[in-house]
Amino acid sequence: MLLNSGLATLGDLVETSASRWAGRIALTYGGRGFSFGEQRSRVYRLANALYDMGVRRQQRVAILAQNSNAYVEVYAAGEVAGFITVAINYRLAASEIEYIIKDSVPTVFIFDEEYAEIARDIRAKYPELSRHIVIGSGQIDGAENYESLLSKSSDQTPKTRSRPTDIAYLIYTSGTTGRPKGAMLDHAGQLGFIEMQAAEMSARSTDTMLLVMPFYHIGAKCNYLMNQFAGGRVILHRSYDIRAISSDIQREKVTTIHLAPVMVKDLLDLPGFDKSHYESLRLIQYASGPMAVAQLRLAIAAFGPILAQIYGMTESGLGTILHPHQHVLDGPPEWVRRLGSAGQEAHGYRVRVVRPDGSDCEPEEQGEIWVKGPGVMAGYWNNHPATLDAIEDGWMKSGDIGAFDKDRFLFVLDRKKDMILSGGENIYPREVEEALYGHPAVAEAAVIGVPDSRWGESVKAFVVVAPGQIANEGDLIEHCRQHIASYKKPKSVEFVDALPRLPNKKIDKKQLRAPYWDGLTRQVN
Repeated sequence: MLLNSGLATLGDLVETSASRWAGRIALTYGGRGFSFGEQRSRVYRLANALYDMGVRRQQRVAILAQNSNAYVEVYAAGEVAGFITVAINYRLAASEIEYIIKDSVPTVFIFDEEYAEIARDIRAKYPELSRHIVIGSGQIDGAENYESLLSKSSDQTPKTRSRPTDIAYLIYTSGTTGRPKGAMLDHAGQLGFIEMQAAEMSARSTDTMLLVMPFYHIGAKCNYLMNQFAGGRVILHRSYDIRAISSDIQREKVTTIHLAPVMVKDLLDLPGFDKSHYESLRLIQYASGPMAVAQLRLAIAAFGPILAQIYGMTESGLGTILHPHQHVLDGPPEWVRRLGSAGQEAHGYRVRVVRPDGSDCEPEEQGEIWVKGPGVMAGYWNNHPATLDAIEDGWMKSGDIGAFDKDRFLFVLDRKKDMILSGGENIYPREVEEALYGHPAVAEAAVIGVPDSRWGESVKAFVVVAPGQIANEGDLIEHCRQHIASYKKPKSVEFVDALPRLPNKKIDKKQLRAPYWDGLTRQVN
């Protein structure tokens, strides 16, 4: 469902924005402004350089980098020319990055110079991936310098063009089996997604949005596209620094911002916080997890009624939105209760709460949350069985357990899957358990998410030590850090004589979780 924009592909968005607002600043990064017209020129140069390197429509271009103008341009070059951008989480362990390279088979690998060692290892293990481009001022053996490459390339219209049904991005998400899964996001779906979001967020050409969430996540990318669609300006931060965020809000008169709940808390906790410094803000969009009601009250008291929650996922785009006017602090009990909800269906999206037999639940009855809308992925790359499990007649099965109230406000209560959401990152226990089992002292392991006042949830491991072996918490945590991304490693390890079992002999994780979530209204944070 599109809003009659006349756009068919994301490449059309690049071109239309440049035609309409050529001299207007689209992006500010590192103190430098890039106009819409300059962006188009740079994107065309990159697309033509990649074509000259042998990249053709629907072939993959992988990028391992932190936020920068170059990251924006890599995405956009693919949007125009029909290349598929593979966004790799730089926080992953080397083995996880290598798996994504092996799975996606890119033609070109683009990386920040600080990841040169990883790039060298990839070149050695995958000699067929011989085309490397380095972002930064340094010279790396075997890699072309990004800026030098652009300076030598033509800014004429690229030779290949994207099509509405083309895959635009592969965004890899944590997998239940411990292996990442590449969500295939197509042009038409992403256009529909961001147009719906632009309508819901009342995106304006006068907006200045600050983005700090990493571009390997869909949240930052879709917000960038939303502002490009509306003609607004984006201030992009390379990495998270709450003081720098605070400073830019004040200096640049930022009007909208996208933050994880923990970041909102960090802003409130800054020494000498003064709400008058943030009067330019008209919207604080929080996502990557819910915000505790007590924290919501503090945020609304500080910033005013300008908070909006988005519930969605990489595989579906939007789902529901709790708008600022729906963040009711005082009023009828059912209104105040909705502070703990994820809001109502977003424009252009449908949400169901489904019983195991596929029928719809009644209000207040718990079931699995299914989402249908323009942003639903085309499937998982190279993983047809996982696609069949996840999508049914266009409905994306979220794996979350929830319930509607009588007015269709959605309450996310638990997870059907064991996924842990910590600081905006998805962590599947299976990944952590596999890492633990690689330690010789571990006979059995079970991993759960427990409440965490800062991160929402943190990773807790229960371990049965093998006979004759000795282990301590620090050793096991360090072992995990060597094999999986650091943010996935357990924050605590509890040693037990045996793990609780269900009658079918599976580990009873519900019993392990119960003491930590007892008395809370929902089993996720």
